[in-house]
Amino acid sequence: MKNVITSIFLLIATLTFSQKNIYESPKFDNLSKDHKVLAILPFFTHLDLEKSISKEEKKILEQKEGYAVQDALEIYFSKRKKKKKFSVEFQNTKNTNAILAQNDINYGNIDIYSIKELCKILNVDGIISGNIDLNVLLSDGIASDFSFIDYILVDADYGRIGIKISDGETSKLLWRYEKKINKKSGKNTQDLIELMMKQATKKFPYDRESLKSRKGN
Repeated sequence: MKNVITSIFLLIATLTFSQKNIYESPKFDNLSKDHKVLAILPFFTHLDLEKSISKEEKKILEQKEGYAVQDALEIYFSKRKKKKKFSVEFQNTKNTNAILAQNDINYGNIDIYSIKELCKILNVDGIISGNIDLNVLLSDGIASDFSFIDYILVDADYGRIGIKISDGETSKLLWRYEKKINKKSGKNTQDLIELMMKQATKKFPYDRESLKSRKGN
Protein backbone atom coordinates (compact mmCIF):
# COMPACT_ATOMS: atom_id res chain seq x y z
CA MET A 1 0.00 0.00 0.00
CA LYS A 2 2.88 2.36 0.89
CA ASN A 3 4.41 1.75 -2.54
CA VAL A 4 1.11 2.58 -4.24
CA ILE A 5 0.73 5.84 -2.27
CA THR A 6 4.35 6.78 -3.00
CA SER A 7 3.82 6.12 -6.71
CA ILE A 8 0.68 8.27 -6.71
CA PHE A 9 2.51 11.16 -5.05
CA LEU A 10 5.39 10.87 -7.54
CA LEU A 11 2.90 10.92 -10.41
CA ILE A 12 1.21 14.01 -8.97
CA ALA A 13 4.55 15.76 -8.54
CA THR A 14 5.51 14.92 -12.11
CA LEU A 15 2.21 16.16 -13.51
CA THR A 16 2.37 19.33 -11.41
CA PHE A 17 5.93 20.02 -12.52
CA SER A 18 5.02 19.40 -16.18
CA GLN A 19 2.39 22.15 -15.97
CA LYS A 20 5.05 24.79 -15.60
CA ASN A 21 6.24 26.80 -18.54
CA ILE A 22 9.89 27.88 -18.57
CA TYR A 23 11.42 30.02 -21.30
CA GLU A 24 15.05 31.07 -21.58
CA SER A 25 16.35 33.41 -24.25
CA PRO A 26 18.94 31.87 -26.60
CA LYS A 27 20.90 35.08 -26.03
CA PHE A 28 20.88 34.75 -22.24
CA ASP A 29 24.59 34.00 -21.81
CA ASN A 30 25.66 36.92 -23.96
CA LEU A 31 23.24 39.46 -22.49
CA SER A 32 23.76 38.47 -18.86
CA LYS A 33 27.53 37.91 -18.81
CA ASP A 34 28.18 41.16 -16.93
CA HIS A 35 25.19 40.97 -14.59
CA LYS A 36 26.06 41.49 -10.94
CA VAL A 37 22.91 42.86 -9.26
CA LEU A 38 19.20 42.33 -9.96
CA ALA A 39 16.24 44.21 -8.50
CA ILE A 40 12.94 42.54 -7.59
CA LEU A 41 9.85 44.64 -8.32
CA PRO A 42 6.40 44.27 -6.74
CA PHE A 43 4.26 42.08 -8.99
CA PHE A 44 1.35 43.38 -11.02
CA THR A 45 -1.74 41.73 -9.53
CA HIS A 46 -5.22 41.10 -10.86
CA LEU A 47 -7.80 40.02 -8.29
CA ASP A 48 -11.07 38.37 -9.23
CA LEU A 49 -12.71 37.77 -5.85
CA GLU A 50 -16.15 36.30 -5.30
CA LYS A 51 -17.14 38.98 -2.80
CA SER A 52 -18.08 42.42 -4.07
CA ILE A 53 -15.59 45.15 -3.17
CA SER A 54 -15.09 48.75 -4.25
CA LYS A 55 -12.55 49.69 -6.91
CA GLU A 56 -10.46 51.46 -4.29
CA GLU A 57 -10.43 48.45 -1.97
CA LYS A 58 -9.57 46.16 -4.89
CA LYS A 59 -6.68 48.45 -5.81
CA ILE A 60 -5.33 48.34 -2.23
CA LEU A 61 -5.62 44.55 -2.03
CA GLU A 62 -3.93 44.05 -5.41
CA GLN A 63 -1.04 46.21 -4.27
CA LYS A 64 -0.79 44.20 -1.05
CA GLU A 65 -0.57 40.93 -2.99
CA GLY A 66 2.00 42.39 -5.38
CA TYR A 67 4.31 43.43 -2.56
CA ALA A 68 3.80 40.08 -0.82
CA VAL A 69 5.25 38.28 -3.87
CA GLN A 70 8.17 40.72 -3.96
CA ASP A 71 8.90 39.99 -0.28
CA ALA A 72 8.57 36.22 -0.71
CA LEU A 73 11.01 36.21 -3.62
CA GLU A 74 13.55 38.23 -1.63
CA ILE A 75 13.27 35.78 1.28
CA TYR A 76 13.74 32.81 -1.05
CA PHE A 77 16.76 34.30 -2.82
CA SER A 78 18.30 35.41 0.49
CA LYS A 79 18.12 31.89 1.90
CA ARG A 80 19.78 30.35 -1.12
CA LYS A 81 22.30 33.17 -1.48
CA LYS A 82 23.63 32.32 2.00
CA LYS A 83 24.52 28.91 0.57
CA LYS A 84 26.26 30.63 -2.35
CA LYS A 85 23.75 29.23 -4.81
CA PHE A 86 23.61 32.25 -7.14
CA SER A 87 26.07 34.06 -9.37
CA VAL A 88 24.37 37.46 -8.83
CA GLU A 89 23.29 39.62 -5.91
CA PHE A 90 19.72 40.76 -5.30
CA GLN A 91 19.06 44.35 -4.31
CA ASN A 92 17.34 44.72 -0.94
CA THR A 93 13.66 45.30 -1.73
CA LYS A 94 13.37 48.05 0.89
CA ASN A 95 16.13 49.90 -0.95
CA THR A 96 14.46 49.19 -4.29
CA ASN A 97 11.12 50.58 -3.14
CA ALA A 98 12.75 53.56 -1.42
CA ILE A 99 14.69 54.53 -4.56
CA LEU A 100 11.54 54.19 -6.65
CA ALA A 101 9.61 56.39 -4.21
CA GLN A 102 12.37 59.02 -4.28
CA ASN A 103 11.86 59.16 -8.05
CA ASP A 104 8.07 59.43 -7.74
CA ILE A 105 7.60 55.89 -9.00
CA ASN A 106 4.97 53.81 -7.26
CA TYR A 107 2.84 50.71 -7.73
CA GLY A 108 0.33 52.69 -9.76
CA ASN A 109 2.70 54.19 -12.33
CA ILE A 110 5.69 51.85 -12.49
CA ASP A 111 4.33 50.27 -15.67
CA ILE A 112 4.93 53.45 -17.70
CA TYR A 113 8.69 53.07 -17.25
CA SER A 114 10.83 50.84 -19.45
CA ILE A 115 13.06 48.14 -17.99
CA LYS A 116 16.07 50.13 -19.13
CA GLU A 117 14.84 53.27 -17.33
CA LEU A 118 14.12 51.36 -14.12
CA CYS A 119 17.53 49.66 -14.15
CA LYS A 120 19.25 53.01 -14.60
CA ILE A 121 17.28 54.55 -11.73
CA LEU A 122 17.91 51.55 -9.46
CA ASN A 123 21.52 51.11 -10.61
CA VAL A 124 21.07 47.39 -11.31
CA ASP A 125 21.81 45.12 -14.26
CA GLY A 126 18.45 43.44 -14.58
CA ILE A 127 14.89 43.30 -13.28
CA ILE A 128 12.84 40.47 -11.80
CA SER A 129 9.15 41.22 -12.23
CA GLY A 130 5.91 39.48 -13.04
CA ASN A 131 2.16 39.12 -12.88
CA ILE A 132 -0.15 37.20 -10.60
CA ASP A 133 -3.85 36.50 -11.16
CA LEU A 134 -5.77 35.42 -8.06
CA ASN A 135 -9.28 34.65 -6.96
CA VAL A 136 -8.20 34.44 -3.29
CA LEU A 137 -6.11 36.65 -1.00
CA LEU A 138 -3.04 34.43 -0.95
CA SER A 139 -1.04 36.73 1.31
CA ASP A 140 -3.67 36.21 4.04
CA GLY A 141 -3.29 32.44 3.79
CA ILE A 142 -5.79 29.88 2.55
CA ALA A 143 -7.27 26.76 4.11
CA SER A 144 -5.14 23.67 3.67
CA ASP A 145 -7.23 21.13 5.61
CA PHE A 146 -8.23 18.83 2.78
CA SER A 147 -8.07 15.05 2.60
CA PHE A 148 -5.76 12.77 0.64
CA ILE A 149 -8.58 12.09 -1.86
CA ASP A 150 -9.11 15.83 -2.27
CA TYR A 151 -5.40 16.19 -2.98
CA ILE A 152 -5.65 13.72 -5.84
CA LEU A 153 -9.05 14.60 -7.26
CA VAL A 154 -9.74 18.25 -6.46
CA ASP A 155 -7.99 20.87 -8.54
CA ALA A 156 -9.02 24.09 -6.80
CA ASP A 157 -7.66 26.70 -9.14
CA TYR A 158 -6.60 29.91 -7.37
CA GLY A 159 -5.01 31.60 -10.36
CA ARG A 160 -1.68 31.84 -12.14
CA ILE A 161 1.71 33.45 -11.60
CA GLY A 162 4.40 34.45 -14.04
CA ILE A 163 7.95 35.49 -13.11
CA LYS A 164 10.32 37.05 -15.62
CA ILE A 165 13.86 38.41 -15.76
CA SER A 166 14.71 41.24 -18.13
CA ASP A 167 18.06 42.67 -19.18
CA GLY A 168 18.70 46.25 -18.10
CA GLU A 169 20.76 47.30 -21.10
CA THR A 170 18.41 46.05 -23.83
CA SER A 171 15.11 45.57 -21.93
CA LYS A 172 14.93 42.12 -23.57
CA LEU A 173 13.23 39.19 -21.86
CA LEU A 174 15.87 36.74 -20.61
CA TRP A 175 13.84 34.18 -18.69
CA ARG A 176 10.21 33.49 -17.84
CA TYR A 177 8.50 30.95 -15.61
CA GLU A 178 4.72 30.50 -15.40
CA LYS A 179 2.75 28.26 -13.09
CA LYS A 180 -0.85 27.56 -12.15
CA ILE A 181 -1.74 28.22 -8.49
CA ASN A 182 -3.91 25.66 -6.71
CA LYS A 183 -4.26 23.84 -3.37
CA LYS A 184 -1.02 22.00 -4.04
CA SER A 185 0.91 25.27 -4.34
CA GLY A 186 0.88 25.96 -0.59
CA LYS A 187 -1.20 27.90 1.89
CA ASN A 188 0.31 31.37 1.43
CA THR A 189 2.55 33.51 -0.78
CA GLN A 190 5.80 32.31 0.79
CA ASP A 191 4.81 28.66 0.34
CA LEU A 192 3.95 29.32 -3.30
CA ILE A 193 7.27 31.02 -4.10
CA GLU A 194 9.28 28.46 -2.13
CA LEU A 195 7.69 25.53 -3.99
CA MET A 196 7.70 26.96 -7.49
CA MET A 197 11.27 28.25 -7.29
CA LYS A 198 12.50 24.93 -5.92
CA GLN A 199 10.88 23.26 -8.91
CA ALA A 200 12.59 25.73 -11.24
CA THR A 201 15.99 25.68 -9.51
CA LYS A 202 17.76 23.56 -12.12
CA LYS A 203 16.48 25.91 -14.80
CA PHE A 204 17.01 29.20 -12.96
CA PRO A 205 19.67 30.85 -15.14
CA TYR A 206 21.70 32.43 -12.30
CA ASP A 207 21.82 29.25 -10.24
CA ARG A 208 25.41 28.00 -10.11
CA GLU A 209 24.39 24.40 -10.79
CA SER A 210 22.42 25.55 -13.82
CA LEU A 211 25.44 27.50 -15.07
CA LYS A 212 27.70 24.45 -14.65
CA SER A 213 25.22 22.35 -16.59
CA ARG A 214 25.05 24.93 -19.36
CA LYS A 215 28.82 25.11 -19.69
CA GLY A 216 29.04 21.35 -19.72
CA ASN A 217 26.73 21.05 -22.75
